[in-house]
Formats: sequence, structure tokens, C-alpha cells
Amino acid sequence: MKKREYQDLLECIVNSTEKQAGNFQETAELATELLCQQLAVTYVGVCMLSCQDNQISSTANYGPLLPDVYSRPAPADCPDYIAKLRSECLLDISDVDRDLRVIEIADVYFKPKGIKSSLDVAIRINGHLEGILYLERTSVSAWSDSEIHIATHVADQLALTLATRNAYEKDERLTLLLSADEESEQVSMLINLKTNLIEYVNQAHEYISGIPKHQIIGQSFKRLDFIKQHPGQAKLALEKVSMGSVAKGENQVLREDGRHYWLRYSVKQFITERGNHYALVKADDISEEKQYQAKLEHLAWRCGLTGLYNRSYFNKELEHCQSGQLILIDLCGFKRFNDSYGHKSGDALLNEVARRLKHFANVNKTEQLARVGSDEFAIILPMQNQMDMDYIIARLYSQLTLPVTIGREQIKPKPALAIVDIGSVEDSFVPLACADIALQYAKKKQSDKIQVFNNALLNSFKEDAQIERDLQTALRGREFELYYQPLKDLKSKKYIGAEALIRWHHPKKGVLYPGAFIHIAEQTGMINAIGAWVLEAACRQLNLWQHHQVDISMHVNVSARQFFSGNLFEQVWNLMSRYRLYPGSLILEITETELMEDIDYATKLCTELSELGVGLAIDDFGTGYSSMRYLKQFPISKLKIDRSFISDLTVSRESREIVSAIIAMASALNISLTAEGVETKEQEDFLAEHRCHQAQGFLYSPALRESDFSQFLFKSNPELIH
Repeated sequence: MKKREYQDLLECIVNSTEKQAGNFQETAELATELLCQQLAVTYVGVCMLSCQDNQISSTANYGPLLPDVYSRPAPADCPDYIAKLRSECLLDISDVDRDLRVIEIADVYFKPKGIKSSLDVAIRINGHLEGILYLERTSVSAWSDSEIHIATHVADQLALTLATRNAYEKDERLTLLLSADEESEQVSMLINLKTNLIEYVNQAHEYISGIPKHQIIGQSFKRLDFIKQHPGQAKLALEKVSMGSVAKGENQVLREDGRHYWLRYSVKQFITERGNHYALVKADDISEEKQYQAKLEHLAWRCGLTGLYNRSYFNKELEHCQSGQLILIDLCGFKRFNDSYGHKSGDALLNEVARRLKHFANVNKTEQLARVGSDEFAIILPMQNQMDMDYIIARLYSQLTLPVTIGREQIKPKPALAIVDIGSVEDSFVPLACADIALQYAKKKQSDKIQVFNNALLNSFKEDAQIERDLQTALRGREFELYYQPLKDLKSKKYIGAEALIRWHHPKKGVLYPGAFIHIAEQTGMINAIGAWVLEAACRQLNLWQHHQVDISMHVNVSARQFFSGNLFEQVWNLMSRYRLYPGSLILEITETELMEDIDYATKLCTELSELGVGLAIDDFGTGYSSMRYLKQFPISKLKIDRSFISDLTVSRESREIVSAIIAMASALNISLTAEGVETKEQEDFLAEHRCHQAQGFLYSPALRESDFSQFLFKSNPELIH
């Protein structure tokens, strides 16, 4: 081939539109076709290499009979050949069977294809092996200098075409990347760490911050709102970045127009190929996320009615408090008010109390205020001296007791306050539990219902806790016994009934009266089991008396829990059937206050028990509602006048008038009447004179064990015993 022909071939490739456009594949196809036609070769081909991925792919082939099976082996199968090509750039193989440089590919490629000589030229970019231009003959022959020269130049042109293509693709990717970054909602920013200047920022920054790009690019990063508003955090972030770490964080930023937004950012250092140090800043506007999070936290930690913190949040905060004063507020009688006036009025009352407590909290500079129960609120105050604390509590109590106007009604709240010094609480107790203990004592007070938690209350609580534990085994251990107090008919002067009263033979404390443990049983729910035992034991004893023809009635106290348990009727029906008790001989006693807890249910149950032949007595009458309307509604067979009216009959005109009124009312309703706590002959005379039917008290006898009670009856009424 002449030199001019070589020059024409090269110019044809160089000036081709394929090469100018950087179309590597079409340029390779043109080159292989021209070389195969102009040179005395059998095959010409171009393949691309990826040693890292162990891939080889054919880009262009020219020559007769080029089946796909004739492909050069992968780089990993011919490492020495690849190494030689990389180092020498050109392998002129005149005889493939004798040249050791191609021994790895001779049997697997050259022989099946029938190749005897090969000229392999490396296609390189910046010294990196990208592919191979190979010329092949089916005869053994040496490669001339002109053939080597033209093949080398063609390989260089292919490398230039590949580089052009890569540059075009890189530019296109860069343009695409910049376009995508400009469309992104995430802020991107590049800061030159040498000059501290912002060299790039995308459009998202303007959307979020409200500051145009042209006011940011070219300026010092120290002029950014985030840097100016959070210098401490910015300094820590820069220190991290300078050490090669990634700085991340979240902060609220104030815009120039007064609006706030939240940023979540990350900053990372990178070094360009020229050795320039840059910081890449990525940031997202998370304002909506923060608003949603705040909404969730509000729902999780706030009371939906009052807007105050709830019990869960308050407990969490209280765990971290080491000092201060905990105040627990309860609205006494709120359930009754809610039932009487409706939930809407109840909510209005709670909101007004919450408003007053918010004002109190603001004045005393505390945010630790919560609604911790349906009608309970709690506040943590900073530590105060005793004199100031007494004044603060008195003022709070006074504010809470002021009347509230709800609709057309003026309601006076009845708060009870418990105060706990958080720092003085024992490690084994939590302040809120201590406040609950003090609150129970506050509710029982007649005047201002305020109670400070102290060691005496704590010791009492510990004793109650021990009683609670002992009650667990008392029933199983048969430690309970019934005592009986006689009821005297004031007209016939005979004993016509007995009230069953429980006693606990405690293994360590001796005989305990109900006042020592019944309230604990009620609080723990054990009262139902104890009440069931009392009821059955009383019915069993009544059956024995009736079997011996002792004609007296049995009075049994029933707690509110037992009365409203849902199975009292079934329990009484079973006992009446099992022991075959005479109608009217079993009388259940319940206080009028307890009856009022659920009037509809109480009316229905009382009617059912009455139809069963069970008498019903209202205990402690006069201390609760004492309403004629309620007495007419319930099928009551007896009223028991509370001992508080009997104890001062002889000295109190008011008590005498009250007792007289109760007797007159019972007479009008044809209801039997028993006076409790009769201790003197003067009291008995007054009651008999005013036609009270029966009496019981120490004037006649205290409560007695069954054997003593039987002897008492025999001595008093021998005709009763057969």
C-alpha cells in the first residue's frame, strides 16, 4: 500500500461525520472496513475491554465468515497477553503458533478461526487500555512497517473518537445532573473551603429561604441566615467537616419576611482532581414534617379537652424532677355533677378549672401542669420556702373554689389539694403515688380540703399496704368471724333482730374491727369476696337460728361495689334457696349515698330483691340525700338513723328536731325505723316517746360472738330459744 493511500485512509476516518460526532461504533465500523479493503488482511476488528469487570465486547468486525463464536477471551483468561499489550501497546505476531506473547489465546481463538498472524494495537485514553484494534491473516507473514504505522494511527483515531464520545457523554450527564439539581426540592450548595465563597447553589435555596441565587453565589457562606442565627452549631459543623467527618443536624431558621422554616442539613468535604477543597451542603425543608411531628406530640402528650399535658407526659417529666413541690388537685363530687348536669356541663367545669390552673402556673413561672385523671390535675412548682408555699396553696385553693357560671347555673367547685415535697420522697415511692395518698386524707376533711404529705401519712400507707397483703390470705386462712349486735323493739321490749358485723382475727394484730381494713378492701376490689363470705356466713347462721325456731331477722351490710357488681341478685337467690330462709328475715343494708350512684340500676335491683322476700334498709340515714322522692322510689322496708344524730339527742335541739322529722317521715311512708348508737336510757326514752320502732347500741349490748349472742338472747328473751 502506498503512502498516499495510507494518508487517504486516515483522512477518510479523520474527516468522517461519524468521528466528528464522537460516534465510536460507526467510526470503528468504517475503520475496520477501510483497513480490510486497503490492506492484505483477512479480518479486522475492534473490541472493548473492561479488566475490572472481566468483560470483552466486539464493537466492529470486517472480513469473511465472522460467526459470533469467534470472540477473543475475557481478560481474566489471558492476563499475560493483556499485560503485554498494556505495556508494549502493539503486538506484531507473524506466527501465532510460535509467539509466546499470545500463547494464552492461540488455542482458544486463533486456531478455531484459522488465524496464523495477527497485529494487535492497544486503544488507549490517558494511558488506560480501553480496547484493541486487531488485524488478522490466515497465512504466516511478517507485518511491514507501513502496516504497523497505519494500524497505530487508526488506533489513535479510534481512541480520540472514544474520548470525544466520553466527553460528550460526560457533558451531557453534567448538564442533565445540573438540570435535575435545579429542579430538585433539596438545597444543593458548593462552598470553596479555601476562599469561603459559595460557588454554586440551586434554585431550591431561593424557594426555601426567599433569597435569590445571584445574592448568594460569590458571597461568603458566613452571610447565610443559618450561620448568622446558629453560630455555635455552624462552628461545630465546620470543625467536623474540616476533620473529614460528615456534619448533620436540624435547625429552625428565620426568613427576612419573618416566616420560620426548619432545615435538615448534611455537610461533607470533598477534593477535586486539581486538589481544591470544597464543602457539599445538602439541605431539606422539613417544616411540614416538624408540624406533623408537633401535631402527633400534641395528640400523644396533650389532653384533647383542656389542652394541658396528659398523665403520660407528666409522669415522664416527673421522673426527672429532683426538687420542687408537687400539687395534686381533685374535684370532689365531679362524677355526681357530671351525671346530674350532663357531660357538656362537666366539660365546661373542667375547662374553667384548667383555665384557672393555667393562670396560676403562669404567675408561678411553671409549665409543668397536666390533667392526670378525669377530674384530677397536677402541677410542679419550683422550690419555695414554707411561708411562701402556705400563701401560694391558700391562694390557689381560694381561686379554685370561686363559683363557675355554667349556662344559667352557678356552680361552686369543691377541690381537694395534696402537696408533696418531691425532694423528701423516699426512693421506693414515686411523688404522684404519695400525692394520691395525701389526697385521700384531704377529701375526708370537713373544712379546707388541703393535705401535705408527711411521714405519718407514709407510715399509715405502709400499714395499709401490709393490711392489703394480709387480706390476700385472710379469706383462705379462715381468719374472719361474724359478731352479732342485737336490735331491740322499743314497744315490746324484746330483741327482734341482729346485725352481722365482721371481725378479723389477725395473726399478729389480734382482733381488727371493720374500720381497720374495709376501706382497703374496697380500694383493692377484695370487698366483693369479703362481702360474699359475710353474706353466706350470715345466711348460714340465720338458717341455724330458724332451725331452732329463734324468730329474729338478720341484718347484713352490703358495700356499693358488691351492690353494683351485677351478681348480687343471683348470689342472694342461691342463698335463700339453699338455706330456705323465711321471707323478710334477711335484711340487706346499704347507705343512701351508695344507692344514688346509679338510681335506675339501684331501683331495678331493689325491686327484684324485694320480690325475692329480702328486706332492704338504708343505713346511716340522714347523712346523705334524705330525699322523700328517693324513698318513695325504692322499695325500702327500713331506715336506720345515723348514730351522729343519736349521740347528742339530750343536748342538741337540732338533733332532736332532725330525729323527730325522720321518725315522722318514716311513719308517713309506713317504713320501719331503727336508731343506731343508743348508749343512754335518756336516748331510749326519747326514741320510745316519739315512736321510733327499734334501737341498737351499747345500752343493750356490743356486737357478740355467736355463742355469747345466743346466751344474751336466752337471758333477755327466753321464749325465743327452743
